[in-house]
Amino acid sequence: MQRSFTGDFEILASIGRFVAESVKEASLSESDVYALQLAVDEAATNIIEYAYRDEGQGRIDLTVEPAAHKVVITLHDTGQPFDPNDVAAYVSDVPIEEMQERGAGLHLIHAIMDEVDFKFDKRKGNTLQMVKVIA
Repeated sequence: MQRSFTGDFEILASIGRFVAESVKEASLSESDVYALQLAVDEAATNIIEYAYRDEGQGRIDLTVEPAAHKVVITLHDTGQPFDPNDVAAYVSDVPIEEMQERGAGLHLIHAIMDEVDFKFDKRKGNTLQMVKVIA
């Protein structure tokens, strides 16, 4: 299933419902569906905050493709280029006062999903593809 959303924080709940509806026929547990929603929510939030640098600046195209043994989720935007290598590795074993501002969301996405791939094309924009293997 594919759908386009405005780049606004208020749309995040609709994105979560779209993800849940899209994987309804897949054999996923409630916790797996929630994990997918969490990863997509984090990715969409990052697009709004960092790619578009504010709400209402662009669109987020979301595709959810459940298959026999995996779910492939693709988010696409036309905002500022994103290179995950520019984000410092997330360190979680420090006191909360010393935690870095960026990187936690990317760390969360990698912890939830089995495969994460970022691509940027100057004409087409940013594409994030995430794969979750269904046990």
